[in-house]
Amino acid sequence: MRNLLLLSFVLIFSVSFGFSQNDTTKTYKKIPSVEIKDIEGNVFNTSQIINDGAPIIVDFWATWCKPCIKELMVLDENYIDWKEETGVRIFIVSVDDSRSTNNVAPFVNGKAWEFDVLLDANSDFKRAMGVVDVPHTFIIDGQGNIVHEHTAYAEGDEEKYYEILLELTENK
Repeated sequence: MRNLLLLSFVLIFSVSFGFSQNDTTKTYKKIPSVEIKDIEGNVFNTSQIINDGAPIIVDFWATWCKPCIKELMVLDENYIDWKEETGVRIFIVSVDDSRSTNNVAPFVNGKAWEFDVLLDANSDFKRAMGVVDVPHTFIIDGQGNIVHEHTAYAEGDEEKYYEILLELTENK
């Protein structure tokens, strides 16, 4: 009984102390450095995903993924306004494999998307970021910290993204 009481006290103290410590310090993941290609076929290192201190959205997608296309269409509709208000830059990373990578540029050009388009045909960047399913969206703050990530797409997700972008620019 005495040992149980002592163990309970230690656990409660540890948990309480742990929570108070974590409230003030938060660790963030950063974008890993991986070599992929841009839409023109040039080598692109993901460490170049930067935006002069403004937020960034990195969206993993594929041409065959209907929810991805829906999400990107909505992001495209909001991009000009969001860019003016928050300075956001959007990178879309196609995970189409080497057989379908050639379809990405005509697809993007047909939609007239203004995003920075990257190709991850071997899924190296996808694996490094821990992406399993697409669409998978990351929001990065002006210091390069991943502050939000979301898998899948449902109508209205863009509102949450916008709120996060506003918070990031207000806290600048």
